Amino acid sequence: MDVLVLGGAGQVGLELRRLAAGSGLGCAAPTRAELDLLDEAAVRAAVASRPWACVINAAAYTAVDKAESDKDAAWAINAAFPACLADATAAARIPLVHVSTDYVFDGGKAGPYEVDDPVAPLGVYGASKEAGERGVRAGNPRHAIVRTAWVVSPHRANFVKTMMRLAAERPALRVVDDQHGTPTVAADLAGALLTVATRLASDPAAPAGTFHFANAGETTWCGLARETLALSAERGGPSVPVEAIATADYPTPARRPANSRLSTARITADYGIVPRDWRTALADVVAALVPGRTSP
Repeated sequence: MDVLVLGGAGQVGLELRRLAAGSGLGCAAPTRAELDLLDEAAVRAAVASRPWACVINAAAYTAVDKAESDKDAAWAINAAFPACLADATAAARIPLVHVSTDYVFDGGKAGPYEVDDPVAPLGVYGASKEAGERGVRAGNPRHAIVRTAWVVSPHRANFVKTMMRLAAERPALRVVDDQHGTPTVAADLAGALLTVATRLASDPAAPAGTFHFANAGETTWCGLARETLALSAERGGPSVPVEAIATADYPTPARRPANSRLSTARITADYGIVPRDWRTALADVVAALVPGRTSP
């Protein structure tokens, strides 16, 4: 069974490649140099080049603040490209798994978002990703859109790596404490994506549609920073005090949802995927970043 992964150099893509190799799946992950995602003819040719069991799209424009002034680039990769990919995979009768985001919501709900809650993105990034979702739904009925949030890993740039870098440079950190959500470890998300992809590829009755995946539990950015640095300290890594601040104390070009919690009930019911607690998953990330001693 061969899977085509787009966005293979990102946090999730790297984990998809690692897990696919470990499970015996064939996995092709062309680089941007090898496949221009904005070249519609090239994308269609790549999809048609082999009888792929499934295509997983983990490619995205994720610079949330930069997107506010770089609208065309964000819409090209987050909206136009998924629509093209959906059409190409449908023509080849290949299921498509597409990664989306909590930023399609405005964060105003009191509890976790369900997959069928109304979307209301606050900025260009969220709006472009929501448009990408619509393109996938319209283009390929055999799809799974998997929304996620707060992705972290030992790879690439992400919040956990930033906190550890800053903790090694500064005596204390100030982190927003009024945005609520659940961290998602890229390896866990990749495992869920492969589970969905292989089932869609092998089982015509496998459920299609929209799903959420994040690790279990909830915290704030401040809570995530504190847990990260506590785990780092246990392993002899950098750790400093973290002061809680309000979103208003840290203005950014893009507005962010105050509530990014995602209900994973549907992916559990339809695919048997039960996310582990975010603290347990985070410990694996920190252990990879600080491979030193653990406290007795």
